[in-house]
This record gives sequence, structure tokens and C-alpha cells, in this order.
Amino acid sequence: MTSFSFLLFLASLALYMLAAAAYLVFFFKEQTEVRQKARQLFMTAFTVQALGFAARYCTGGYTPIATVHETLSFFAWGLGCCYLTLCWRFSVKNLGVFVSLLVLLLMLGAALASRDLILPSPTLQSVWLPIHASLSLLAYSFLALAGIGGLMYLLQERTIKRKQFGLLYSRLPSLEALDKLNHHSLSVGFALLTLGMITGSLWAKQAHGAYWSWNPTETWALASWLLYAGLFHQRFTVGWRGRRAAWFSLVALALAIFTFWGVAVLFAGYHGQF
Repeated sequence: MTSFSFLLFLASLALYMLAAAAYLVFFFKEQTEVRQKARQLFMTAFTVQALGFAARYCTGGYTPIATVHETLSFFAWGLGCCYLTLCWRFSVKNLGVFVSLLVLLLMLGAALASRDLILPSPTLQSVWLPIHASLSLLAYSFLALAGIGGLMYLLQERTIKRKQFGLLYSRLPSLEALDKLNHHSLSVGFALLTLGMITGSLWAKQAHGAYWSWNPTETWALASWLLYAGLFHQRFTVGWRGRRAAWFSLVALALAIFTFWGVAVLFAGYHGQF
């Protein structure tokens, strides 16, 4: 029997699909009412998904950020949260198109994964689970925004260099706006990633008696953090901007995604043993 929480998940998935379609229509038609409808659909999907998390928590009795289905779904929700928060502070033209498509992709991945409720093992049942997992996934959400900004920057820069002042040029934000997006997202994302590393170490100490055990997930997480630390240093100390920062953001995001998803698939470790 389909659970109530999964029905809410399916409802949010359908709403995200409609939002992504509306954002795409706005990208080509630039009708204000379509953009407003797209944002309304996106915010409704975001709210319904949050209710789905609450329902799953009530059903399973644990914070639903443990299985592949749950983490992909929360990643999508976190990305939506970061985007909506950003909308109140910055105006980045057509960012919603790219964000909604990535959120939809993550939701489709979550829909294909097993939705079984699997309690974490007794040694891992701790208050650190929701703290560490939510901080890490929100960090990846902000860093994904930095990566999206980097991709948009490279696309816009390419159109300018080739003097192709057509549809793509007129629909993408200015290079300055995209650089500010990268700056803000990297700052918040790196801070959250650092807190995620610290809370993960505290959780490991409580569960296994050691702050660090050099398992594959921890090792690759450290590599990802060091790469972002290098980008953060170059960005704020040396003054990296523009194309170089955009490329670096995309490379760092690829490594972060591998840490988040690829390591769990390729290697065994307690991060995957829930």
C-alpha cells in the first residue's frame, strides 16, 4: 500500500515538473505572469515536499535523511530552499530555469530509488545524524547553486566572446550578477560544509570511538573540502573572479557529487550501512 508520505512525494514531484515546464516557457516567451505562476508552483512543491518529510518522520520514527531515496529528496528540497532564499536577496535572471531542472532531476532519481523505511543501525542512531546530514546536504545545495552560476557564467561569456547576441544572451544574467551569485553561494556553502565535517567527526567519535577513520567517504569528503578551501582562498585572498572561478566551481561540484553519490556506490562504508 502506498504510504501517505510517498503520495506527498509524488504530488511534489508533479508540481516540480509543472514548475520546470513553466520556467522553460518563461525562458522563451518572457511573460511575467508565466514566471509568477512558475514560482508559485515551485513554492507549493517545496511546501508539499516538506510535509512529506514530516509524514515520513512520523511513520518511520527517525529523521528521513538516511537512504538514497531520502537523501536525494532532501538534496532537491535543500536546493529549492537555497534558491528561494536567494530570490529574496538577489535578482538573477532565469536562475529558476536551471535550478528547477536540477531539482526535477534529483526528484526523479529519488523516485527511482527504493523508498523502504530503513532504520539506522543502533550505533548510528544519534542526534548527530540529522545535524550532520542536514548541514552536509544544505552545503551541497549552496555549492550546487555556485556550480549552476558557474555554468551560466561560461555560457554567457561564450555568447559575448562570439558576439552571438541572440536569445541565449538576452535570457542569461550579466556576468557581474553571476559572479556575485558564485561569491555568495560559495561563502555560505563552504561554511556549511566545514560545519558538516566537524559534526561528522563528532558523530564518528560517539559511534565508533574515533574522530576520523579514513574510510572512503571521509577521505573523499576531505578531498572535496580541500578543493573548496583552495577555491575559497583564491577567491577571497588572491581575488579570483569570472571564468576561472566559474570553471573551478564546476570541477569542485563534480568532486562533491562523486563524494556524495559515487563513493557510496563504489565503496562500502558505514555511511552506506543504514
